[in-house]
Amino acid sequence: MLATAAVVPLLTYGALSVYSLREGTRRSVVDGNLNVARQVGEQVRRYIATNLQILEAVAADFNHTNLSAEQQDRILKNYALRFPAFRELSTFDAAGKPAATSRVGRPGVTLPTGDVPTVYGVRMSPVVVDGDLLPTAIVAAPLGHQQQQEGWLVAEFSIEELWRLVGRIHVGSGGFVLVVGPGGELLAHGNPEERERVARGTNLSGNEMVVALRAGSADEPVVREIPGKTGERVLAVGVRIPELNWMVIVEQPSREAFAVARRHERDLIAAISLALLIMVLTGLLWGRSLIRPITALIHGTEAIAEGRLDQRVVVESKSEIGKLGEAFNSMADRLVELQDDVRKQERHAMFGRIAAGLVHDLSHPFKNVQNNCRLMLKMHDDAEYRELFRRTIDREFAHIKRVFEDLRSLARPMPIERFPLDLNRLLTDVAESMRGLVETAGLSLDLDLDDQGAFVEGDVFALSRVTRNLVLNAIEATPPNGTVTMATEAAGGSCRLRVSDTGCGIPPDRIGTLFEDFTTTKRQGLGLGLAISKKIVDQLGGTISATSAVGQGTTFVVELTRVPPPPAAN
Repeated sequence: MLATAAVVPLLTYGALSVYSLREGTRRSVVDGNLNVARQVGEQVRRYIATNLQILEAVAADFNHTNLSAEQQDRILKNYALRFPAFRELSTFDAAGKPAATSRVGRPGVTLPTGDVPTVYGVRMSPVVVDGDLLPTAIVAAPLGHQQQQEGWLVAEFSIEELWRLVGRIHVGSGGFVLVVGPGGELLAHGNPEERERVARGTNLSGNEMVVALRAGSADEPVVREIPGKTGERVLAVGVRIPELNWMVIVEQPSREAFAVARRHERDLIAAISLALLIMVLTGLLWGRSLIRPITALIHGTEAIAEGRLDQRVVVESKSEIGKLGEAFNSMADRLVELQDDVRKQERHAMFGRIAAGLVHDLSHPFKNVQNNCRLMLKMHDDAEYRELFRRTIDREFAHIKRVFEDLRSLARPMPIERFPLDLNRLLTDVAESMRGLVETAGLSLDLDLDDQGAFVEGDVFALSRVTRNLVLNAIEATPPNGTVTMATEAAGGSCRLRVSDTGCGIPPDRIGTLFEDFTTTKRQGLGLGLAISKKIVDQLGGTISATSAVGQGTTFVVELTRVPPPPAAN
């Protein structure tokens, strides 16, 4: 109790400290990576906005100038040289026909058509990879006034500078920045080994971060821990650039991102563990004198519970615990005496039950043999009586032999051979062999066999013995005009053998002891039939159970594992 009172506050404080450190460091790392993502997003936005505003300014220079085509070509070439981001500048009239270009020959660009978004007053097509495997976009600024548009200034806008911008930014040693377009296209990657994915036109629409950023609001960042390419967990944060509908994602291996936090966490856990260890050792050394006698008593009690009554405890203390140890030893001595008395009484009771059962079961056969022997002295010359004498002797000695076999099977389980057998056939054979006994008792015997077949792995002789015992009990418990039913049922992975009768039934308080040795509900017999049947079923890995209602009858069910029929049975 003292140790618990000292340790629990320390553990609670340590757990709260570790949790606070972990959460605080995580927030710090996530906020830092979010700041990087926001700064990159702002730089990308400024880069795009600046170049598009330049294009808009160039378009403004062409408004109402009435320059010749040659003069426009020369001006466009000068602008193309001054602003490397525009690989080509071309003008188109209001009808969409080329007017002038910075290229030699015909323009290489075309006027964007369709649903093209407007960014900073300029129409901007989706980013594509050009023939040089570089990301480019077609942008178009209107010429003239809004009321009277005179044409378009169209440029091939290279965003290659984004590669250099993103490539200069590293988050730790393994973190990089990605820029993703509105359609999920990868526009830039800070990892040099991954830039070829941009050239291949990789689309990240299915990426967890891209999906989350699309689903969220424009100003809501997204933070996830996602699996990386190598299976390592990656801390990913992302923001959107609303004006462009682009996304900036910062990925950093979680192991690296939280390395400092984990190092501090390990140091804190080590310090707490050391303090805890010192406190526990101190408590153990101080409380050893109190705990040792209690432990001895616990071990002694466990030994007594396991049946080792020779266990004693040594408690040198003179306190109440010492007196408790002396009382424990006295109790153990008394238990030994009581156990010896109980064993003697059990042996006497068992021998009494066996003797009484043997006397009851064997007295009738011996009496019949005695009487027939006396008659044999008088009627030895009667051939018909000699045959009757022989049958009587065989019957009575068979009964005596069965009693002895039951006693031997109880002491030593009979050997079991396992092979597939058909319960339907077994029940049919048993029914044929016992039909005469059933008719003599004035009963009817019904068979209800499963049409699908009921094959189990077992021993024909052993299961036949179990079935005969159950049927014989049913016959003896059923008055004339009653019915004994033998049935099989195959369901799932098990087969059931059921023997039921319409007899007197068994009281509920006797059901639990039916399968115990020397227990019987009949007026005669040793009570070994059901006990031996249960041992056989247990050897076969099955179960046997009974249900009964007084005055209505009893049902015994043997459940065994179902097996496929042998090839010869198909």
